[in-house]
Amino acid sequence: MSIKPCRPKWKGTMTDRERFNAQMHYKPIDRCFNMEFGYWDENFKEWSIFVENGITNNREADIFFNFDRIEVIRGNVWMSPPFEVRVVDETPTSKILINEDGLLAEVPKDGHDTIPHFIKSSIVTPEDWKRCKEERFRRDDPARKVDIEALKKIHPTDRDYPLGVDTGSMIGKIRDMLTFEGLAYACYDYPDMVEDMVETCCVLVEDFLDQVLPHFDFDFASGWEDICFKNGPIVSVDFFKNVVVPRYKRINKKLKEAAIDIWYTDCDGDVRPLLPYFLEGGINCLFPFEVNGCSHPKELLDEYGKELRIMGGVDKIELGKGKDAIKAYLETLIPLVERGGYIPFCDHRCPPNVKEEDYLYYLDLKEEMFGMK
Repeated sequence: MSIKPCRPKWKGTMTDRERFNAQMHYKPIDRCFNMEFGYWDENFKEWSIFVENGITNNREADIFFNFDRIEVIRGNVWMSPPFEVRVVDETPTSKILINEDGLLAEVPKDGHDTIPHFIKSSIVTPEDWKRCKEERFRRDDPARKVDIEALKKIHPTDRDYPLGVDTGSMIGKIRDMLTFEGLAYACYDYPDMVEDMVETCCVLVEDFLDQVLPHFDFDFASGWEDICFKNGPIVSVDFFKNVVVPRYKRINKKLKEAAIDIWYTDCDGDVRPLLPYFLEGGINCLFPFEVNGCSHPKELLDEYGKELRIMGGVDKIELGKGKDAIKAYLETLIPLVERGGYIPFCDHRCPPNVKEEDYLYYLDLKEEMFGMK
């Protein structure tokens, strides 16, 4: 389907790639990089602007709103093959299923966006992990081989947009596999097992990077580590520092050798206890930076200076309060955009309680405040 943008692209004198790199390195820019993180599935069914124009997912929405382009090359760095998803029981309102990470999970029948209720993991003991590792984490799995030539056709050398390389997850996906409680117990009951899981994740990412780094001039690296909630990290700081950070350093060595010096990770919640160790490991950008579970982005940008970058940090709670609240919040971000190292957008998927007309006002106001004068 050919998507017709509903609004013109922000005016500019730089390419999207030039602008992203300059902004992330605190250099002069023509205007702010314009992007958003996306929307809940309900938005595509409830906002008339999406329904009437046939927009059904975040990829289409990015084109529809004419945002600056940003892309990431991802690898097969997790379970391969994943568990077969199958329903094992049903209630009047929910399904009980085995998900692709091997978790017994309860999900609503109506399909609305929510975190599933995880009942039990398929992997509890070292014996479970040994079997799963042999079956689903083989380094020599042919499915892990990257089709370099196909990617070169998609992302040519003369591209005008920033291109990132994904670094997977060192501990967040392990949390997904074990459950929150399961990981907490395993760190104490089976610490060697958990460290072997982290090492396995690291090696699979290293194998992927070895395949792609020689062939592309990447602008940044990205990762995913949802291991914090509103009260802080769900793993101990000592565990993170002693087990996870050494693996980040190995990955960062490869990134630096490929001249990649911007590395963000997607981690929700209060990241402040882990931030010094993210930085020590080479991760120097936070994304999408949840305000309500952490702080206003100014707090950390003031504390860490140009050592840190932030992408996101527009409080979705304020977006839901209407135009006055939106304007008041965006005004607090003006000095951060002017300073550099900060790209503002909603601090997670935009939820459906945000009114459509207020969201369009937000997009217009962003252009007025952060577009080319």
